[in-house]
Amino acid sequence: MANQFAVVTGASSGIGYELARQLASRGYDLLITASSEDISQAAANLRRDGSGVEVTEVRADLATPEGVEKVWAAITRDVDVLALNAGRGIGGEFVGGTDLRDEFNVIDVNVTSTVHLAKLALPAMVARDAGGVLFTSSIASTMPGTYQAVYNASKSFVQSFAEALREELKDTGVTVTALMPGPTDTNFFHRADMDDTRVGASSKDDPAVVAEQGIEALLKGKEKVVAGSVMTKVQGAASKVMPDSAKAKMHAKMAEPGSA
Repeated sequence: MANQFAVVTGASSGIGYELARQLASRGYDLLITASSEDISQAAANLRRDGSGVEVTEVRADLATPEGVEKVWAAITRDVDVLALNAGRGIGGEFVGGTDLRDEFNVIDVNVTSTVHLAKLALPAMVARDAGGVLFTSSIASTMPGTYQAVYNASKSFVQSFAEALREELKDTGVTVTALMPGPTDTNFFHRADMDDTRVGASSKDDPAVVAEQGIEALLKGKEKVVAGSVMTKVQGAASKVMPDSAKAKMHAKMAEPGSA
């Protein structure tokens, strides 16, 4: 029998790469994609890890409709797992601190491409009455993102979108799971110009641990998982009861430029 097949976006490094590695270790053939040329090295590493699965890489900019369509055109098999992980952030004051083009890019990658690829892939999964979708959200989705206003808002969209789709598809064989990491040791904060923030300079969770917990939740059909360390899980639990004003102030202390 042929291996099952998984698609992972944003898979050149960090959580996305570790999601792909987790799936490969479970015998899934892979299509991985990212905008960076590092996607080729990621694919080579996955092929060398001894799992024996097939790995196809697609370099594409998911911030553009053409990039999403390029990925979709490369998917020639039934999708058993769709891991919509691609995302980016930008830190700084919304007024006077960040560039509008960067904010639009965050929305295009985090929101627009997620909706676009889900819209393309889900009908066939529902028709087959099988498969699982993993959305990489964030615990940032649960709080106002002071000094990361657009990023947190984009993750709130992803979280709401995932939970809505889960309810819509509850009577099908397709499951939807939201992966909610906290601060994780990836290139995210450097790319977001947040090296000088308290959160950027602090210790962070291991992306391999985050990915393992995410894949386990996906394969069990869970609604969502706050993934990472015990501290991250405590933060996720606390965010359920804290008022938004308090969360906005807490976020400001962590993300304010120069707070490191």
